[in-house]
Amino acid sequence: MESLSTLRLFRAIADLGSFAAAARAIGLSPAGASKAIGELEADLGTRLFNRTTRRLHLTEAGSLYLEQVRRALDELEEARDQLASLNAEPSGRLRVSAPMTSSLVLLTERIPEFLDRYPRISLDLDLNDRRVDLVRDGFDLALRGGQKLEDAALITRRVGTLCHVLCASPAYLARAGEPREPADLAQHECVRFSLSGHADAWTFHRGGDVVNQKIQGRYQVSSSLAVRDALRSGFGLSLIPRAYVAEDLAAGRLAQVLADWTTPDVVVNALYPSRRHVPPKVRAFIDFAVEVLQRHTGSPPEARSGG
Repeated sequence: MESLSTLRLFRAIADLGSFAAAARAIGLSPAGASKAIGELEADLGTRLFNRTTRRLHLTEAGSLYLEQVRRALDELEEARDQLASLNAEPSGRLRVSAPMTSSLVLLTERIPEFLDRYPRISLDLDLNDRRVDLVRDGFDLALRGGQKLEDAALITRRVGTLCHVLCASPAYLARAGEPREPADLAQHECVRFSLSGHADAWTFHRGGDVVNQKIQGRYQVSSSLAVRDALRSGFGLSLIPRAYVAEDLAAGRLAQVLADWTTPDVVVNALYPSRRHVPPKVRAFIDFAVEVLQRHTGSPPEARSGG
């Protein structure tokens, strides 16, 4: 069976295009490197390199094998880095970009707890709803809501989900009547959240039925807190994350409508530039965000995925 050292040697030869250069990089003699690759080829039953006195290049089988070897070595090296990070204390300056409203409602109250837990971390938390370029703008990670990843090169980890609720004040419902079906919303004053991606239509599910209902209203705003203020004042109804209005619903200041219909959840992801060599400070903040959002939403995050 191929040893890790032989696989690393094979990768180095393919990258450097030279047995001698790869042998020096690995710390072997050229003869030792040649013998190891010969044994690997014999074990696999196929030639990996075509060699002449002047040229060295991968065979078709060698190219296919290299793809698998790279993937396997990358995953093993990532696992090693993760284990090493368990024993490393998170430290250093941490720059995080996060959306304004959800951070103020769900996260920032707990930030002092995070800093107490990790006294060697200095946190720079940028609250802004704009989409930042993590690498260009110098951020270690970003928290973002939504299913679409803005850059396929980024790595994502789901940290939670936000379920939405359609609600209004009892005073508004007494004045305008309570909608019984999504189609009834066409006759109501709907407060629209302009950054949601669904400011002009809301989607509802019930059993196998799906309704994409167009909405209208005189008030569109880029802050969910402003939407909440409008609901509290009795101006219209709106779709808003339940966590933002949980206390209002419990106290009776707001009432849920169309409760037998559900709306799509919003996924909250942590985005960071690379799977390899993730600093302990970044892992610590992501784990903290998972902990906080689970407490607010009660929904466990899914396993990490790559971009």
